[in-house]
This record gives sequence, C-alpha cells and structure tokens, in this order.
Amino acid sequence: MKRSQVLSALGAATLAPRLARAADAPPLRIGWVATFSGGLLELAGKAADAAVAAFFKEHGDTVAGRKIEILKRDDGGVAPETAKRLAQELVVNNKVDFLMGLTVSPNAMGVAAVSTQAKVPLFITNASALGILERNPYAARFSYSEAQLTYPLARWAVKNNLKSVYSIVLDLNPGIDAATSFEAAYTAAGGTVLGQVRVPITANDYSPYVQRIRDAKPQAVFAFLTTFGHPFLRAWQAAGGDKTGIKLLATGDLTNESGGLEGLGDAAIGLYTSMNYSAAHRSRLNAQLTRDMAAADPAIRTPDFYSVATYDALHAIYMVAAAQNGTLNPDRTMELVKGMKFESARGPIVIDAQTRDIDQNVYIRRVDKVGGQLQNTEIAVYPMVRDPDEK
Repeated sequence: MKRSQVLSALGAATLAPRLARAADAPPLRIGWVATFSGGLLELAGKAADAAVAAFFKEHGDTVAGRKIEILKRDDGGVAPETAKRLAQELVVNNKVDFLMGLTVSPNAMGVAAVSTQAKVPLFITNASALGILERNPYAARFSYSEAQLTYPLARWAVKNNLKSVYSIVLDLNPGIDAATSFEAAYTAAGGTVLGQVRVPITANDYSPYVQRIRDAKPQAVFAFLTTFGHPFLRAWQAAGGDKTGIKLLATGDLTNESGGLEGLGDAAIGLYTSMNYSAAHRSRLNAQLTRDMAAADPAIRTPDFYSVATYDALHAIYMVAAAQNGTLNPDRTMELVKGMKFESARGPIVIDAQTRDIDQNVYIRRVDKVGGQLQNTEIAVYPMVRDPDEK
C-alpha cells in the first residue's frame, strides 16, 4: 500500500484487518488498566468488554500483521498507587506497546507518569480531570473533560431562562473542576450562583444538602455526582422532587446507561444532562455498535459513553499501527494521533493537534421514559466542542 493510500485510510470509519507481514510478527500488546470491580463501575466495565468484542468482530484481531493481545488489570477503584504499579508491571514485564483505560482521574495521573517515563502511548477512555495531558506528552484523551461538558450545559441553562443555580459536587478534583468551569460559564452568560456544597465521596445521607439547596430557592441545581448520585436523587425525591419547580442539571455520568440509569427510577425523569454520547443517538455506527455489543453480551442492552470511548481507542490503535506497517515508534505514534479524526458512534471526533484532548459534539439530554424504559433523549447539540480550559 502506498503512503498516500495509508494516510487516506486513516480517515476511514471502518478498518479492514491487515494481512500478516511475516509469520513470526510479534503480538501487539495493550495494557488495559481500569476499574472492573465494585458496584456500578463493574457494570460499565462489562459494557466496555462487550465493546472490545464488538470491535474485534467488526475489524478482526490482527492489524498490520500483528495479533492483538489485551492484558486487563483491575485497579479496584480510586487507588493511584495501585494503578501506577499495575502500569509499571505491564510496561516492564509484559512489554506492552500501549496503555489504555483509566476510569478515575487520580489513577490516570499515576499511570500517565509511567507512560511519560517509559514513552508508552496512553489512550484515556474515561478520566476527565484537567492537567493529565499537559505534562505527559505520550497521553491522549478519548473521553472528555469536565469543562467540555459543563460550558455547554451552563450556556444552555441560561438560554432557557434558568438564571439562578446552586451547585452540589463531589469533593475531589473532577468535581471541583466541574463546579469551577460550570460556574465560570454560567456567570459569564448572565446567571447567578447562589451557593455551592462539596460532598465527600463516602456520603450516603444527602438530606441536609437537599435542605440547604431548597432554602436557597434556586431555579436550578447543578450536580456533579457521577454514579454516586443515586442517594442524592432519592433524597431529592423524598423532599418533594419536581414539585419544587427546581430543575436538575448534571454531567451525563449520573445517568450513564451502563451505570444504573434504570436504577434511578422515575425520580430521574426530566433530569437534564450534558454528555458526549447518548445510547439513543441516531446513526448507522451507533446502531451497529449496539447490535454487536448485545451479540457479545446479551446482558448489555446499549453502549454507554465509556464503552464507546474504549471502542474508539482501539480504532485509534489500529489506525496508527496500520500507518506504521506494524513497526511502532512512540514518537511517530503520537504525531499520528495529533489531529486524528474519524466518525464514531457518538458522532465526529478529532484529537486536538496542540493539546491531545478530544474535540467532539456535546449533547444536552433529557431523561425520558420511552417504551417503558428510561433513556437520555438528545434535545440540543453543541457541535465539535473544544475543551475551553485547555491552554
């Protein structure tokens, strides 16, 4: 294949498996470090497994003559030292060509340091905090940043006459990032922030926080609670819920399809979220991914944003491996990643050439009940949003 043909193939949404260059070509090893156990994160991990199976079904498990081997490692949750140790073992003992995954940002920080020291490309599929990429030149993000979600949500809220808000966020870096970026965009658009509360990640009783919010009488609440937000919604419903007239706004991980959307129950109906994906997104690629993931694991009803990012990270690995004819150089890999673009099940994506962060559509979604099941219905789209906080 001529070089011009290879570069043209980089833009294709579908990649055909490459014929083997040589019988003794070594496997291409991917170290997948993420949270695969524990509550709702375990469900998301199973969906990501199904996305990997769907990718191999569609594109084969060989690229540029190299068989793909994925080595999974469970970091067990918020455990940066564990994640870092697992990444070091994958690099030193298993000689992986890529690192991938990272569910939570503290773990991503630790693994990114390993990536930088060893010059092993790292493709992040979930961690969203700022500062991960700036100091780590071999890392790229295929998920999203908090500001990328919160800026559009803040502007949409003011545009729809929600002029006062109270924030409730988890007391950790992504939560603080989310609150800071939402409030900056919200006030710039003409809204008023009446207050903010930071909640420990271990909190179970949200009733005092709910009362504080209600006493402030905002028109809306902005929440960054991820999958830990179920107790908040239960407390909100117990205190009157939508009868208060206060609208609920949140980042989309609160209503993640594989993280317990159905478990939220009718208390979630009418909740507005901002996210880079919805399982209800209408496109050929999303329909295909939904079918192939269900075929791989019938328990997975739909993809979610994490499984889509996992699929896209594999797509990127295939693209850079094909472009280098299977002989990988980490610096060349990162040059190919910068500016990379292709169509995803979520819509078009581009890896920013300067920041290595992702530019993508951000959807404002509303939780509806359709056919007896809850779904994130897209009601507005902000096209190709670049992380506004990246320098």
